[in-house]
Amino acid sequence: MVEICNIASGSNGNCYYIGNNTDAVIIDAGIYHSRLVERMGTAGLDISKIRAVFVSHEHYDHVGGARVISKRLMIPAYATPRTFNAIHKKHQPADYKPMTPGEPVDISGIRVHAFPKGHDAADPVSFRIEIDGHNIGVMTDIGEADAAVCDNFALCDAVFLESNYDLLMLRNGGYPYILKERVESNKGHLSNDQAAALVRDFANPRLSHIILSHISADNNTPEKVMEAFAQLSDAYNISLASRHECGKVIRLD
Repeated sequence: MVEICNIASGSNGNCYYIGNNTDAVIIDAGIYHSRLVERMGTAGLDISKIRAVFVSHEHYDHVGGARVISKRLMIPAYATPRTFNAIHKKHQPADYKPMTPGEPVDISGIRVHAFPKGHDAADPVSFRIEIDGHNIGVMTDIGEADAAVCDNFALCDAVFLESNYDLLMLRNGGYPYILKERVESNKGHLSNDQAAALVRDFANPRLSHIILSHISADNNTPEKVMEAFAQLSDAYNISLASRHECGKVIRLD
């Protein structure tokens, strides 16, 4: 049985769990070790199963806890060399392992595929994880659904998918103009409508669970997200990743 869970999602920290009966990985470590322990305990997940952490890019909400989590759990942290060099030195894990987009990493029977994405970072990647016959996507902090995103999304039967902002809320909101441009650009984030279009156009028949993630606190609401996905809600199990608490564990047979 495969278990997936949103441990944390949003600008205040990101961490996603993918595992089976014996082994697991986490994608990103943007929360403190103590919070990881607390939230995994609340979810009934065994932290001793975690074999590695994979880092998508160097922004603090994705790496703030990477050094301590890697040290306390005695696990390696994988990142591309340019991402690792861009991480602030006080957050760089000592047990660092380089990875290359397009070259899968095998950890205890879990195969992790990293692929490039558009975001304002040194060498940003998203992930597709092969585990026990399932493909799980972790696709957040994406400026656009480019070919790499679409190709990997089309293989997934469950996905943590960014639905960051409502376009009108962003444009009419209080962000400075330059920040609005950054969020809306192909190096920023995926909007509700862009995320829904990706699902409509590229979902394969096996896709069952969509966990909408990295939802903005300023430029989005749960109601706006679900409105964008209203026509898809009968076809998929759709849930929203919280920035304040651990999500429910989703089990795939």
